Amino acid sequence: MDILWILWILPTALALEETLMDSTTATAELGWTVFPVSGTSENSWEEVSGYDENMNTIRTYQVCNVFDANQNNWVRTKYIHRRGAQRIHVEMKFSVRDCSSIPRVPGSCKETFNLYYYESDGDTASKVYPPWMENPWIKVDTIAADESFSQVDLGGRVMKINTEVRSFGPVSRNGFYLAFQDYGGCMSLIAVRVFYRKCPRVIRNGAIFQETLSGAESTSLVAARGVCIPNAEEVDVPIKLYCNGDGEWMVPIGRCMCKAGHEPVDNGTVCRAVPSAPLNVISNVNETSLRLEWSPPRESGGRGDVVYNVICKSCGGRGCTRCGDNVQFTPRQLGLTNTWVYISDLLAHTQYTFEVQAVNGVSDQSPHSPQYVSVNITTNQAAPSTVSIIHQVSRTVDSITLSWSQPDQPNGVILDYELQYYEKDQTEHNSSIVRSQTNTAIIRGLKPGGIYVFQVRARTVAGFGRYSGKMYFQTMTEEEYNTSIQEKLPLIIGSAAAGLVFLIALVVIIIVCNRRGFERADSEYTDKLQHYTSGHMSPGMKIYIDPFTYEDPNEAVREFAKEIDISCVKIEQVIGAGEFGEVCSGNLKLPGKREMFVAIKTLKSGYTEKQRRDFLSEASIMGQFDHPNVIHLEGVVTKSSPVMIITEFMENGSLDSFLRQNDGQFTVIQLVGMLRGIASGMKYLADMNYVHRDLAARNILVNSNLVCKVSDFGLSRFLEDDTSDPTYTSALGGKIPIRWTAPEAIQYRKFTSASDVWSYGIVMWEVMSYGERPYWDMTNQDVINAIEQDYRLPPPMDCPSALHQLMLDCWQKDRNNRPKFSQIVNNLDKMIRNPNMLKAMTPLSSGVHLPLLDRSMPDFSSFRNVDDWLDAIKMGQYKDNFANADFTSFDLVSQMTMEDILRVGVTLAGHQKKILNSVQMMRAQMNQIQSVEV
Repeated sequence: MDILWILWILPTALALEETLMDSTTATAELGWTVFPVSGTSENSWEEVSGYDENMNTIRTYQVCNVFDANQNNWVRTKYIHRRGAQRIHVEMKFSVRDCSSIPRVPGSCKETFNLYYYESDGDTASKVYPPWMENPWIKVDTIAADESFSQVDLGGRVMKINTEVRSFGPVSRNGFYLAFQDYGGCMSLIAVRVFYRKCPRVIRNGAIFQETLSGAESTSLVAARGVCIPNAEEVDVPIKLYCNGDGEWMVPIGRCMCKAGHEPVDNGTVCRAVPSAPLNVISNVNETSLRLEWSPPRESGGRGDVVYNVICKSCGGRGCTRCGDNVQFTPRQLGLTNTWVYISDLLAHTQYTFEVQAVNGVSDQSPHSPQYVSVNITTNQAAPSTVSIIHQVSRTVDSITLSWSQPDQPNGVILDYELQYYEKDQTEHNSSIVRSQTNTAIIRGLKPGGIYVFQVRARTVAGFGRYSGKMYFQTMTEEEYNTSIQEKLPLIIGSAAAGLVFLIALVVIIIVCNRRGFERADSEYTDKLQHYTSGHMSPGMKIYIDPFTYEDPNEAVREFAKEIDISCVKIEQVIGAGEFGEVCSGNLKLPGKREMFVAIKTLKSGYTEKQRRDFLSEASIMGQFDHPNVIHLEGVVTKSSPVMIITEFMENGSLDSFLRQNDGQFTVIQLVGMLRGIASGMKYLADMNYVHRDLAARNILVNSNLVCKVSDFGLSRFLEDDTSDPTYTSALGGKIPIRWTAPEAIQYRKFTSASDVWSYGIVMWEVMSYGERPYWDMTNQDVINAIEQDYRLPPPMDCPSALHQLMLDCWQKDRNNRPKFSQIVNNLDKMIRNPNMLKAMTPLSSGVHLPLLDRSMPDFSSFRNVDDWLDAIKMGQYKDNFANADFTSFDLVSQMTMEDILRVGVTLAGHQKKILNSVQMMRAQMNQIQSVEV
C-alpha cells in the first residue's frame, strides 16, 4: 500500500504547547512495540520509512489485513514522561482506505481505530505487559476518518490525510504509554504528536503572571498569583488570573497601579517616571493680557516628547474657578512645544492663578497629577473686549435695525456703544457715527438698495474697546418693498379666513365630543394613520417609505440606491468592523466626476439571503434622505462581490469617541453648533415621518469641519436581532438601548418622533459631558427604576442652565409635552445668536432627585468614614490622596470643588466627574437633612 508523506507544521495559537513526543522528529526507527509480534503474523502493524514533501525522512506505521475476520492489532509507543502536565493532548495524522473500494472485501472491514493510554511511574512495559486488552488500558476514543481514499495514482500522491486531536486526564503518575488498536482496517498512522498546554507569561493589570499549566479537565480554571511590575503597587488584592483548559488567561481579579510620580507605558507593562515641574516662570502683564515664560523641567520622565499645558483659574472671594472659554491662548493652551504662551481677553481688575504643567506623551495614563509650577497675577484696568456678532433685525428702503451681543469681557459697566457705518464703495473717512445706550440701533436716512458696512464698539470708564469686524447689510429696493407688501396681503386675508374656519371647526369638535365622549387619545388606529399621513408636512416634502413594505425588498434597493460599478471603487484600508462585515475607507471615481474619499461597508462572505436583505435595507433607507446633517449615500455594489454600501467619509468618526478624545477642547458655542446640526438632521427625518429608534452619540458621525450627521439606519429596524452588544438589552422580547430610550418605548414598544426627542436629550447630555456614559455604571434595570421615580440626569460639569433645561424638556414623561425637533432647532438658534443665554450655569439645588442614590451614588450617611465612601463609588485608589490633603470628614468632602479634586491628584477626566457628582449628591443630602432638622 502506498503512503502519502507530509510535513507536519505546528498550529499557531495564543496558548503555549509543550511537546512531550513527536514521531516526525525521530532520526532512526521509532521502535514501538506491536502485537501480534511483527514477522509472526500478517496482521501486525509494520514500521516503514518514507519522505515528506521536503524530502526529509520520517517513520510511520501501517496495517492492512482486511480479508481476515476478528482482527486485533496493537502498536504501543515508548514511555512518555508527563513533566507535571495533568491533561494530555494527542494529535494524530492518518489515512484510511475506503472499504467499498477494495474488491471482494468482507463485511468485517473497518474505517476506524481505537486510542488507549496506560499510566505508570516507570518504564515497566514488556511485550506481554500490560496485557493487550481494554483493562488495564484506558480507552480515550474511537477515531474515525473524515475522508478516506479509494485509489492511488502512479505517483502515490492522492491519499487523503486526516488530522484528529483527542485529550485525556487527569494523569498523576510519572508518565504513560499510548496504544493504537486496529480491528480490521487498511490504514497508515503517519504522525503522532503528544503535548500539553499552558498559559504563557503575561503582564496584565500591572502585574506579572508566570507560565501556568492548564488544569486536569477541559473546564478547569487554574488560579495564578500576580506580582506587581516594578514601581507599581497593589490596589485590589489578591491579584489573580485564571488559566483555562485551552491555555488561555481569563477572569482577571485585582490590579496594580503605578506609584506616585510614575505612569504606565507600553500598554501598561512599564511604570515610568513623569516629568518634573517646569522652572523659572516669568509673567508680564499688560492691562488684560499676559505673557508667560518658563524653563524646561529638570527631569523629562525618560522621554523626549515633553510638552506643556497652561491651566487658568480666576480667583475671588469664594476661591478659584476654571477660566471660561472666552480666555484666548496663543499659540494654544495645551500641548505647547515652546516655553512661552500669550494669554488675552482676561477680565480687568481680577486675580488669576496660572499653572504650567509639564507632561509627556503618556501622562494622561498616569493616576497622578502632572507636575506643575504656579504664578499669581492681577490684571489692570482695560477697555471692553470686541463685540463678536452683529445681527440685522429688520430693514426698509431707507433704514436698517441692528442688534449685537454684549462683549464677552465688558471689564466694567458699559456706558454706551458706538456704531460706525459707511457705504461699501466709500472709505472709513466718510463714515457716520450713531451712539446707543443699549445693544440695538436704528440707522435711518439710508439709500434704497444700498450696501453699508457696519462696525460697533463698547465704552466703559476705561475708554472704547476695539471695533468689531466689518458686517455688510443692504436696504430694500423699491421693487422689493412693493413685492413684500403684495405677498403679505393674501396672507393677511387668509389668516382672517383661517381664523373663522378654526372657530367653526372648534364648535363642531365640541359637539362631537359631548356626544361621544373622549376616547384614548393615542389609539392604535390613530398611530397607524399618523404613520401614513403627512398633514403636518410642508408642501413638496417626501414621505419616508419603509423598504420592507415592498413585496420584494430588493426592489426598494433598486429604487432608492444607485448601483455603482465595482471598477469605480478602490478600497484602501480596513478601519473597523460592522454588524455584517468590515468597514473600510477608500476612493470612488465615477465617470465624469472627481475622485472622492468614501466609507465602504462590506458584506462578509458566506452570507444568507436574509443577511443580504437586512444589510442592503440600510441603503434603501439612507437613499431616501438628502440633508446636510444626515449621512449621504453615494450608492451600492450588488452585482459584484463583495456587496458594498458606499457613503461619504466622515474623518472624525463617531461623536462619542471623538468627544472623549478631545475632552474640554471646544467652546460652548461649538458644542451647541454640533447639537444644532444633529437637531436639524432629526427635524428633517421627523418631517419625513421617519423614526430613528437608536439616536445616540455613537450613531452620529463627525467630519473634518465638525459637522455632525445622523447615521446608522440599519439598526433602527433590527434591534430585536442584536445579541452581541450589551448596549442593547432585552425588553418585552426585543433589544433596546435602555439608557437612550423613552419610557413608553421601553414599556410599550411605542417608538415615535417624541421618543426620538427623548433620545436627543440624552445625546445633548453626552455632548456636554464629552462622551460620558449616561447614568454612569448603573445597571439597565436601575436606569429604568430611576426614570420611573422621576429621576433625570443632572447637568454635566460647566453645562449652561439653558441647555440642561432643554434636556429636561426632552425628558418629559408625557411624550405630548416634549418639544418638537423644529422647536429644538429654534431654541438652539437663539442661543447661538445670543451667547449670553449660555453664560448662566445650572446651580446644584437642594431638591436634587435622589432615587439614583440607592445604588450608583449611595447615601453618605451609611458609611463610617471617607474611605468607605470612596470604596462605594469605586474610587478607592484615591484614599491616600484624600487623607494626605486632609479631606478626612464628610463636612470637608462635601465642600470640595473641581480645583480641590485636581489638587488631591485626580487627573483622569472620568474620575474627576464621578467624584464631583458624588460630592454634589453628598451636599444635596446634607442640605435635605438640615432642612428636615429645621
